[in-house]
Amino acid sequence: MKKLALAAAISVAATSAFAGNLKKPVMEAPVAVQTATKKTSSSSPIVLPLILLAVVVAAVASK
Repeated sequence: MKKLALAAAISVAATSAFAGNLKKPVMEAPVAVQTATKKTSSSSPIVLPLILLAVVVAAVASK
């Protein structure tokens, strides 16, 4: 009985050694992810403060 169990254990262990095939593995190309960038003009950060300044100057000038 011990020989049968030993033979079964060896056969199970040996089958995993032959799993797979002889072909070379196919390597997939890595996926490149491009981050989306918001394109803005170089003067856009200064536009809002200039508009606010113009509103304040107009409010002061009207009094």
